[in-house]
Amino acid sequence: MGKRDNRVAYMNPIAMARWRGPTQSAGPTIQDYLNRPRPTWEEVKKQLENKKRGSKALAEFEEKMNENWKKELEKSRQKLLSGNESSSKKKERKRKKKKKSCRSSSPSSSSDSSSSSSDSEDEEKKQGKKRKKKKNRSYKSSQSSTYESESESKESVKKKKKSKDETEKEKDVRSLSKKRKKSYPDDDLSSESSSESDYEEDVQAKKKRRCEEREQAKEKVKKKKKKQHKKHSKKKKKKSGPSHKSR
Repeated sequence: MGKRDNRVAYMNPIAMARWRGPTQSAGPTIQDYLNRPRPTWEEVKKQLENKKRGSKALAEFEEKMNENWKKELEKSRQKLLSGNESSSKKKERKRKKKKKSCRSSSPSSSSDSSSSSSDSEDEEKKQGKKRKKKKNRSYKSSQSSTYESESESKESVKKKKKSKDETEKEKDVRSLSKKRKKSYPDDDLSSESSSESDYEEDVQAKKKRRCEEREQAKEKVKKKKKKQHKKHSKKKKKKSGPSHKSR
C-alpha cells in the first residue's frame, strides 16, 4: 500500500478573478462619490447671508427681552420705595403721637419714673443677693466634696495601716511561739496551745470555705458542660433523622 496523494492543483487568484469578471457591488462606488452634485459658489454665499440674518434676528429679540425686563425691574423698585416711604411716614406719626402723650402726662410720669427707678433698684439688689447666695452654696458644696474626698483617703490609709499592723502582729506571735517552743518546750504549753489552736481553727475554717467554693464552681462548670452536650446531641439527632429517611 502506497501513500495517499494529498496534493492539490495551484490556482492563481488574480487569474481566477479576471476569469470571473467584474463583481456586482451593492453600494456606491468611489466614482459615484466624486461625481456627487455640489453647490456652486453663489449658492454658498446665499447660505452664509441667510445664517447672518438669522443671528441678527436673534440678537434683536434678545435686546427686546432685556428692555422689557429692565422696565419690570424699575416698576418693582418704585413700588418698594413707595412702600418704604409710607412705612417711614407712619412711624414718624406714631412718634409724634407718643411725644404729645408724654408731654400731656409729664407730672404723672415723673412720679411713675421715680417709682419705677426705685423698683428697678430693689430688683437689682435682690438679684445681687441671690447671686451671692448661689456662689456661697457652690463654694460650700465644693469644700464639702474636697473634705469628703480627703476623709475617704485618710480612712483608706488607716485601713491599710491596720491590716499591715495585724499581719505584723501575727508574724511576731508565730515567731515568739516558735522561739518559746525551742527554749521552753514544757513551760506555758497550755496558753500557747490555746492560742495556736484558735489560730489553727481559723485557718482550717478558711481552707474549708475555699474548698467548698472551688467544689461549687466545678459543679457549676460540669452542669453547664452537660447542658451543652445534651443540646449538641439533640441537634445531631435532628440533622441525622431526615438523612436516614431519604435513604
